[in-house]
Amino acid sequence: MFNKDDEKFMRLAIEKTREGITQGQTPFGACIVKDGQVIACDHNVVWGTTDITAHGEIHTIREACAARGSIDLSGSTIYSTTEPCPMCFSAIHWARIQRIVYGASIADAQRAGFNELAISNVLMKKEGGSPVVVEGGCLVEECVALFEEWKNSGKAKVY
Repeated sequence: MFNKDDEKFMRLAIEKTREGITQGQTPFGACIVKDGQVIACDHNVVWGTTDITAHGEIHTIREACAARGSIDLSGSTIYSTTEPCPMCFSAIHWARIQRIVYGASIADAQRAGFNELAISNVLMKKEGGSPVVVEGGCLVEECVALFEEWKNSGKAKVY
């Protein structure tokens, strides 16, 4: 299901997430890639910006759109360390990102204490009629381990 490129780009998102954890951010990161080239890769900045919408995916989408000079990210893939929440899924859909590859699940984020809505990307895709391809479980163990790294950082705060 996942190829070496998928794992390579997910590892970039994992590394960005670790950067965020060291800065007191939460354990979420994303990387947007098109035609094998990274457009943007970053982490959650909710606490740093006091912006509850500054999730890893949203922040990375903002950067990708700025880099491309367009709100249309057609043909790209987003690698997210955790299954995108409904807000992030909607932004991915609106940006016309072709594919979501994620590691940890929404349930994993809930177990870590986050106030997640338990609506899977597969259900949002189906009910909303979105064309986005959803593939979960990429490097899942490494992505789930980010929650423990974050908890052990001494800077862990949920929202």
